[in-house]
Amino acid sequence: MASGGRVHDRELLDALEALAPDKFSGVVWRVGFVSRDPLVGSTHGGRWHPAGAFEGLYTSLDRDGALAEVYFHLSRAPVFSSAEVRLFELRLDDTNVLRLDDLALLRSLGLENAAAGTLNYERSQAIGAAAHFLEHQGILVPSARWPCLNLVLFLDRLNLEGVIVDDGVEVNWPAWKEHTRKPDSNQ
Repeated sequence: MASGGRVHDRELLDALEALAPDKFSGVVWRVGFVSRDPLVGSTHGGRWHPAGAFEGLYTSLDRDGALAEVYFHLSRAPVFSSAEVRLFELRLDDTNVLRLDDLALLRSLGLENAAAGTLNYERSQAIGAAAHFLEHQGILVPSARWPCLNLVLFLDRLNLEGVIVDDGVEVNWPAWKEHTRKPDSNQ
């Protein structure tokens, strides 16, 4: 059961195999640098995919969810990037996803605090890698940065020719931050 040099947890595979796959059709949002194709994912690893295992494309079902995720990562740098970024709308049809949006289900899979902002990705990466191994095209998971769901796509399992991408709109970070600020927020 090796995939990209990884051995998958048999109990985790059994638990994910017992879940009925879902079909996702609809709009998701993605923030990307202007200089980069919005359909190019990451092989460096992320919350739901291990580094070097496969290419993951992180999207959100909520435009503010996509913005919040990227803002979080940009704000962790010593200097906030001034590079131009755009918010893209992607339309997907009939994408085979594994719905992992129930917190009780994620806890039963060994992931505590799935919606928390922890940067310890070991278990969530194992879950994503197992879903990829089971040949799903993506997983629908809770966002750690916004009260919404994210769709993480496994690009080697997806036909990108069927994905419709708009031209995107320029992101104005100060305006977005002011628009989304809550009085008791530490954003």
